[in-house]
Amino acid sequence: MTTWRPLTPPDLPAVEAMAAEVHPDFPEDAAVFAERQRLHPAGTWLLEMEGCPAGYLLSHPWRFRSLPPLNSLLGAIPEDADTYYLHDIALLPAARGSGAASRIVERMIDHARREGLASMSLVAVNGSIPFWVRHGFAVVDAPELEEKLRSYEDAARLMMRGL
Repeated sequence: MTTWRPLTPPDLPAVEAMAAEVHPDFPEDAAVFAERQRLHPAGTWLLEMEGCPAGYLLSHPWRFRSLPPLNSLLGAIPEDADTYYLHDIALLPAARGSGAASRIVERMIDHARREGLASMSLVAVNGSIPFWVRHGFAVVDAPELEEKLRSYEDAARLMMRGL
C-alpha cells in the first residue's frame, strides 16, 4: 500500500537518498530540499510503501517563465507568484506503476487552485512529457529559457497547464 503524507524535516535525509538514486544526473544540495520544505510545507510530500519512504514531491508557488535554476535556493516565495511550480517528483522503482504519482499530481492541482494561481508549471526531464500531457500539461515554446532548460538536460522542456 502506498500513502502520501506531508514531508517533515526528519524526512529530509530519506529525500536526499531517493533523489541521489532516482535523479543522479540532477544533483541538488541538502539545503535545497530543506528550504523547499520550510518555505512551502503544503507543497512537500513523502510517499510511503509499507511504512518506508518510496518517493517525494517538492512544489511551491512561483513566477511563470522564471525558472529556479537547478540546485539553487529560492530565498522566498515571490509575493507576485502566478504559477504553481512542480519542482521535483521522484518515485523509487518499487513505487512506479502504483498510481501514486498521478494521485499526488491531482492533489497538487487542487492545492494550486485553492492557492488562487492561474497555472501550474514544471520542467519535464527523463522522458516524462507523456506523463505530464496525460495530466493536462502542454509543452511551452520558450526560446528565452533555452540555456536554462539545457542546464537540466538537452531534452528538458517547460510545460504548463491552466487552472
